[in-house]
Amino acid sequence: MTILTPDSDRAATAPPSTAARSGLWTSRPATLLLAVAAGCAWWAAFPDVGAWPLAFVGVGLLYAALRRDGRRAAGWNALVGFVAMLTFWLPHIWWANFATDTVPWLALSMLQASFGALLGALWTWARRLPGLRLRGEATTVRSWGRAVAHAGAFAVVLVAVEQWRSEAPFGGFPWGRLAWTMVDAPTGRAAWLGGTTLVSLLVALAGVLGALAVGSAVTAWRTRTGPASSRRALAGAAGLLAVGVLCVVAPAALPLPAGPGPAPVRTADLDSTVVDAGTSTHETDGPVLLAGAVQGNVAEPGLGSFANRAEVLNNHLAGTSVLAGRGEDLDVVLWPENGSDLDPQEAPEVAAALDDAATAVDAPILVGAQEYPETGGRYNVSLLWQAGQGVTDRYAKQHPAPFGEYIPLRSFVRIFSDQVDRVTNDMLAGTEPAVIDLPRDDGSTVPMATIICFEVAYDEIVRDAVVRGAQLLVVPTNNASFGYTAESTQQLAMTRMQAMTTGRAAVQISTVGVSGVVAPDGTLMARTGLFTADQLVAALPLRTTLTPAVQAGFWPGWTVGGLAVLLVGGGLVTAVRERRARGQ
Repeated sequence: MTILTPDSDRAATAPPSTAARSGLWTSRPATLLLAVAAGCAWWAAFPDVGAWPLAFVGVGLLYAALRRDGRRAAGWNALVGFVAMLTFWLPHIWWANFATDTVPWLALSMLQASFGALLGALWTWARRLPGLRLRGEATTVRSWGRAVAHAGAFAVVLVAVEQWRSEAPFGGFPWGRLAWTMVDAPTGRAAWLGGTTLVSLLVALAGVLGALAVGSAVTAWRTRTGPASSRRALAGAAGLLAVGVLCVVAPAALPLPAGPGPAPVRTADLDSTVVDAGTSTHETDGPVLLAGAVQGNVAEPGLGSFANRAEVLNNHLAGTSVLAGRGEDLDVVLWPENGSDLDPQEAPEVAAALDDAATAVDAPILVGAQEYPETGGRYNVSLLWQAGQGVTDRYAKQHPAPFGEYIPLRSFVRIFSDQVDRVTNDMLAGTEPAVIDLPRDDGSTVPMATIICFEVAYDEIVRDAVVRGAQLLVVPTNNASFGYTAESTQQLAMTRMQAMTTGRAAVQISTVGVSGVVAPDGTLMARTGLFTADQLVAALPLRTTLTPAVQAGFWPGWTVGGLAVLLVGGGLVTAVRERRARGQ
């Protein structure tokens, strides 16, 4: 694909018609339109729309929007990147507006979009490297290789910015990663090999290669420089497209999961009979854990969902009673985050009710609750409750959500919104890994990864739990405040991707939905609806092997970040040298 811009040297020597068309598509209005289109495609690739092929389209459009070159290109491309990502983030996290107010929603959207501005500026500098400059169509092996390297460099910078956004500020916000769109695509299976970093990298690379292939083919058709030249250009475009397609489909051949999927899953509603919710295509062998999960529901979606004292607790006790009446030989019953709106360690009547429920179902209950230490603050905890013993193990959320569960810079932020005063008691961060040991009747112990709510988006928390021996993933979450938005389905996509990354079966259990059971290969075995009272029962395979992605640890992210720094640094050095040469 010939990249001709109004500021480039090639524009002066190109045929007039080609240069004019190039100037049209790299004009400022055109790049802004491409940016908006990129953001829309990016948004539609995520749940609830879930049109995952549009992730590749979105990347290609964003790449096309960032083509301007010249002295002031970095500033303009930063603006274009900001517009593209603001177009994406505003609808993507609309649930933040529902759960809080307009100002916090806009602030979070603009903060995340600022990383799009960073991408635009960094890519402008990185592509100044001589080896990344495209010169004409990909008609030779050398020019074709240069085009692939060019696409790879853009993918590296994009994914590095995505990685940095997931880590800063205030611990980062990994929502909106390209990898989350790929749970139903063959590309998503690459998570088993290199985690979310590799999946995002493949999506970005395929998107840019597709854009280059289309651009090259269109240019060859329009210029018509001769049959032989056109054939070579079209062959080069086909080669680029073939590499892009390979990035999309090749991960389907990877050998995951690390074992078979769950046995048949059954679901029941409080007001209905038990129904079959679907079966796995795998045969279940090896050790399994028979788990029940209770989605208790609330009477009122949104901010008033926990207004009535003990309502949420009673709903989950009722759901547990339904499971007890079915006579299943359960190993554990899973409750969601905040499944009890009262702390059973402080309220004797709640402790007694939990004892009765655990006795009736003949299994421990994983209870979500809040702890309020005397020193101040609060902890968001998962408590393993056993009849007659109380709490036998505990996990406190390590990564409270900034501005949602605690307020950094409270005095300063209050200037812009009084919503900060809704969080009257800041949540404290737990210090222990997300692992709870579940004792079984045969004397064995099953370590469970208990990833609370938004923590499922943080690779390092999930990975650390698996490295420490977790044999399955449990994601207790409370989505009541987000109403009928896409927040819960976006989170379920993350749970599915983490199942593929770790090779572990997973259960996402919510107060109000969407809850789901996930096979180790990411297959969604069963799910509930929003704001319904449901129960799930599944035989979950237990796994102890570590996938390559888990063994790789932080290295994929570090490698991509390091390469991006080298690319940008090299581009800046090149730009300085060229400016000095022009001055001489």
